[in-house]
Amino acid sequence: MMKALITGGTGFVGSHLVDKLIEKNFEVYCVIRKTSNLQWLKGKKLNYIESNDLTENVLKDIIEEVDYIFHIAGVVKAKDESGYEKGNYIITKNLINSILETKHNLRKFVFISSQAVCGPNPDDKPIDENYIPKPITTYGRTKLKAEQEVMLSKEKIPVTIIRPCAIFGPRDTEILIYFKTYSKGLNAIIGLKEKYLSLIYIEDLIDGILLAAESDKSNGEIFFLCNTKFYNWDEIARTTEKVLNKRAIKIRIPHFVVYTAGAISQLISIFSKNAATLNLEKCKDITQTRWVCSNKKAREVLGFQEKYTLEEGFKKTVEWYKEQGWLK
Repeated sequence: MMKALITGGTGFVGSHLVDKLIEKNFEVYCVIRKTSNLQWLKGKKLNYIESNDLTENVLKDIIEEVDYIFHIAGVVKAKDESGYEKGNYIITKNLINSILETKHNLRKFVFISSQAVCGPNPDDKPIDENYIPKPITTYGRTKLKAEQEVMLSKEKIPVTIIRPCAIFGPRDTEILIYFKTYSKGLNAIIGLKEKYLSLIYIEDLIDGILLAAESDKSNGEIFFLCNTKFYNWDEIARTTEKVLNKRAIKIRIPHFVVYTAGAISQLISIFSKNAATLNLEKCKDITQTRWVCSNKKAREVLGFQEKYTLEEGFKKTVEWYKEQGWLK
């Protein structure tokens, strides 16, 4: 029986990967913290490893046994730069060092990075893996540092980096906000000009991750995973209208309004234990014209092909939200 270790297995992407690995008869080890929410893992045949910074000896003992390591854990929001640095770069460096210290014959180390490392498109062409990254946020910069740390070890261990675009599907709370707003009759679009983005349904992403993990051709390589087609918000709205069977009034929100809300949210977070979900860097992120990437390399090297159209993915997502009572 193959064995896999996952960091970030309690999250949206990680929990879906856990499900797929169990389905494929892997013995799965999940790294958790004492504060981890195990809502998506309850009742599943798993082994839990408690670790705070991925340096503990108990973790090294498990690394010695597993065939695959999927590093998904990361920090998408933090109160300061050090929070991003620790949650994205330092823990990745610690994990790589732990792997190197075991001198284990690992089949593959897969690092789940982000399209954010590249920054937005400089023109109307999709970004590919040859593009020189120009991150515009601290999150993107620290994920890029983590990528560079992973690649330093590519001659010693088989590594692969995955850069997903915007992901949606069951268990995701980000796109839920969009669907909730739309279901109430409001289609709020940021900016006065059209914006474009790449999307991928969670099941397609997981399939792509496993293709990369199991392929020798992926060693030392980076892959974007996204749908072949990219979308503007009018296309997304038309699909949403069809899936929800409901029309909504389109309202464009000027960028200055978005930045004002971000500034207020960031100011309030100073007096809170939690980091702001909408801060000034997030505003910079969501007001860009294009976040579009290409899956050509993944198709040609890995044989990746998405199974779900945008409408099919939205339909499955909405059905799940309704089953959970998250959406009426």
